Parts: sequence; structure tokens; C-alpha cells
Amino acid sequence: MMDRIEPKLVTIFGGAGFVGTQIVQALAKSGHRIRVAVRRPGLAGHVKMFGSVGQIQPIQANIRNAASVQHAVRGADIVINLVGVGQSRGVQSFVAVHTDGARHIAEAAKAAGVTTLVHMSALGVDMAAGVSDYAASKLDGEVAVLKAFPTAIILRPSILFGPGDGFFNLMGMLARMLPVLPLIGGDTRFQPAYVGDVAEAFAMAAEGQVKAGKIYELGGPQIETYRDLMARIQREAGRKRPMLPIPSGIAKLLALPMSFLPFPPLLTADQVELLGVDNVVSDAAIREKRTFAAFGITPTEMDAILPSYMYRFRKRGQYDRDNAPAPIL
Repeated sequence: MMDRIEPKLVTIFGGAGFVGTQIVQALAKSGHRIRVAVRRPGLAGHVKMFGSVGQIQPIQANIRNAASVQHAVRGADIVINLVGVGQSRGVQSFVAVHTDGARHIAEAAKAAGVTTLVHMSALGVDMAAGVSDYAASKLDGEVAVLKAFPTAIILRPSILFGPGDGFFNLMGMLARMLPVLPLIGGDTRFQPAYVGDVAEAFAMAAEGQVKAGKIYELGGPQIETYRDLMARIQREAGRKRPMLPIPSGIAKLLALPMSFLPFPPLLTADQVELLGVDNVVSDAAIREKRTFAAFGITPTEMDAILPSYMYRFRKRGQYDRDNAPAPIL
């Protein structure tokens, strides 16, 4: 019988987002007390419902401010950093968030006597750092974290799927709206991972169930090209849009004016570069078992999850023929 895990105080930076809410739920079930450190705690009240009264508390913290971070980790046993941005803009630049912010958290955690630090990076950043500012800042963040906190655990998940994800939902919306789907980096390989599996890995890492001081790469059981993923999304959405290959140079030109929009653009030049680099678990990680295997997790296939939420992009949603409820006899 597995020993009962002693409840700890956990500070989770970025714990109110897509991945964070899953991790909060997993750790709350184990009885941990959780601080959800976010810039706007008034918008993070929904996390309280994942635990008992007083178990989960949103607090204000800005990882660009070292003093703010120090206050958030004070007294914590475990710290998890999930903060990231998809676009570099103003004070929320890639370097400020992914590199300097990660260093602030690691240094504060070390100074506060935190026993475990788990840091979220991204799969393939080591391969894409030469062409992508996003990847370079993430890789520099890993270096900064391990320098300040050598026993930190770094997890590199692939693109994620699950209800509320950013990639599959966005592509499903485009398949519903556009007559033609742009295809950038169609032959680039991806290894999507289920958010529930990734959250479980984070919870296990936080509870000391894997070796510390290592970098783990988390990819799902299927490797598909970008073209294959777009075809899969169209099948789930019940659409048959032609796909138009767009060279990366033209794609970057098209993305340039979007960077001046007041809201997050659908595509940036940096993302175009990322779409040209394979996003799969490395041979070294497989050989050294720095994958889901280290956690004893069998990764979930896309077929088991995507139909549960991608139906909403079909013409008649849940009432399409192959999604209609069984007749009542």
C-alpha cells in the first residue's frame, strides 16, 4: 500500500489557466493547501471550487517583480511555475516572463527554503532556440532555474489537447469560419499530449515521485504532421476545407501587420518559425526514460478526448448524425 502523502503548502504561479486549473484539482485531491499566484486574483475566484473551504486561495503576484514573487513563496513547501506568454509585447516580453520571471521564482524559492520546484517549459525549445525568440527565452529560463535551484524539475510538454485548449479549439473555429485553411509547415511533426496527463505529471513531480534536477519531455502516443493534425481537426469538425500551403516567408509577411493589433494575433512571425521545427520527444529523453514513462503514465490518445468537445464546430453541433444521442426505446 502506498504511503499517504503528507499535505503541503503549494504556490502555483499561473495556476488559474488551462493547465493550472487541472494541476490545482489534482493537488487539492491529495489534501494540499494551495496558493494560486496570479496578476489579477479577482479573476481567479473559480479555482476555489476545486477544494474545500479555505484550501485554495488566489493571491496577487507578478513574476516580473522579485519582491512580489518573494511574498508569494514565503512559507511554501512546493512551488510550481506555469507562467508563459505566446506573444512578446511591451513589458510582457519573452525575456521578462520566460527568463527573468523564471529566475525570480527559482531564486525566491531557494531563499525561502522551498523543498521542491517544478518549472514548465515547452517541448522542442532546445531545437528551436536558434530560430525562435520564444524558444530561446524558454531555454534561457531553464538554465536560469537550474542555476538558482539545481534540484528543480523541468517539464517540457508538447502542444496540449483537452476541453478549453488553445490549439485545437482555434483550428476548429477556423475550419468552421474559413473557406480555405492556410497550411504553414505542413510536414513538421507534432506529438500532442492530453492536459490531464500533463497535470498528473506535474502533481507527481511536486510530490517528489520522480528524480529531481532533470528535464522531462512529455509527448502523447501519436506523432502527426501539421497537415495530418489539420485533417484530423476537419474530421472532428465535420468540415472539408481545402488546405492551402503557404511558404514561411509569405506567412511571416502576413503575420507582420497582426503584431500591431490591440488584441493577441492569430499568428506571429515567431510562431511561423516554430511551425517549421519538429515538436517531438527526443531520442535521448526516450532512451533515458525522461518521458511520461518516468511517471508511470500511459499517455492518452487524441481519439479518446477530441470528440468530447470538438463536436461543437460541426454544422449542427452535437446533433450531427454521428454525434446524435441514441434513441430512447
